[in-house]
Amino acid sequence: MIRTAEVVIVGGGVMGGSTAYYLARRGVRPVIILERDQLASGSTSLSAGGIRYQFSSETNVRIMLESVPVFERFAEEFDTEIDFRQDGYLFLATTAETWADFQANVALQRRLGVPTRLLSPDDIRELAPYLYLDDVIGGTFCPKDGYADPYSVAMGFARKARELGALISEKTEVTGVSMEGGRVTGVETPKGRIATPVVVNVAGAWSAQVGRMVGVDLPVKPYRRQIFVTHPFDALPQRIPMIIDFEPSFYFRREGPGILMGMTDKDEPSSFNTNVDWDFLAQVVEKAVHRAPLLERAGFMRGWGGLYAVTPDDNPIIGKDVGGVEGFYCAVGFSGHGFMQSPAVGRILADLITTGDAGLDLSEFRLERFARGEGVGEKRVI
Repeated sequence: MIRTAEVVIVGGGVMGGSTAYYLARRGVRPVIILERDQLASGSTSLSAGGIRYQFSSETNVRIMLESVPVFERFAEEFDTEIDFRQDGYLFLATTAETWADFQANVALQRRLGVPTRLLSPDDIRELAPYLYLDDVIGGTFCPKDGYADPYSVAMGFARKARELGALISEKTEVTGVSMEGGRVTGVETPKGRIATPVVVNVAGAWSAQVGRMVGVDLPVKPYRRQIFVTHPFDALPQRIPMIIDFEPSFYFRREGPGILMGMTDKDEPSSFNTNVDWDFLAQVVEKAVHRAPLLERAGFMRGWGGLYAVTPDDNPIIGKDVGGVEGFYCAVGFSGHGFMQSPAVGRILADLITTGDAGLDLSEFRLERFARGEGVGEKRVI
């Protein structure tokens, strides 16, 4: 353990690795990641790995315009295979309100250069003939969307960060943040104190606890999200889009020879529970069989639970000197989108720390929006 650092990053998920990499690339030394467990052991490795341009917020779309190209060249640039597949995202609308939102979203995305297109039920049937569509009004599809292996991405960022001089300390929980005169001066851990002028909070579902260490109330709550994977299943094509049945927040895609699927339990309260509720699988199967009747033949092999870090408007909190605390930086509350946005957000944090300029208008993501009632919110949340 070092005793002094230029930057301390709290959280060793994909966001922490990305931030350390971009800081190290800019020559910041020393940078250290402190991870309470093991790298990528939290939400990162338990996510569904989705990567998409299709958002309702312009800032989120712009973040993805930077992030997707990084995933596209990741294997070459980071010497890490991440199983990135651009099979597209297919969103399905079953209500007039959702369909109206989808049309507005596509207009925004196309204005920004994203090749999303609106689909009629007949168009959808041609793209995915295995779907039941009698209740579907329309859909949206972007062929550049896809998914990758989150753990491999996190390890790729962390390895490159190390090669560039960043340090990583696993099994090192941050137990306190010291301050003086309204600014950060260090962090406390069971292994000792590290003096630092900059603390970066990328602690995911635990980010509110880190905020409380500096007296800042971050409205970020953990919510369990469960994923289930079938046994090898060849009744569906080997290449299918990530299919989002938007109203019930149900989705499925290929996972190797099987099918991965999940759904939001909108009645479940906030908690840190990541146990699998096998009774909930019955609700997931009901939605799966309704949307893709062939899935009735599938048997399930495994399941797991992970955590979304959710804000009241489903958009993240990103910024410097958050809550008026000098040297306290945050990128938290991504409401399920942190993995896919990690390349751009790591770069944004590095630039905020080194130059003060994010290179992007982040006003939509300021903490103060909640007190002022200014939050626009993100509608494309699963």
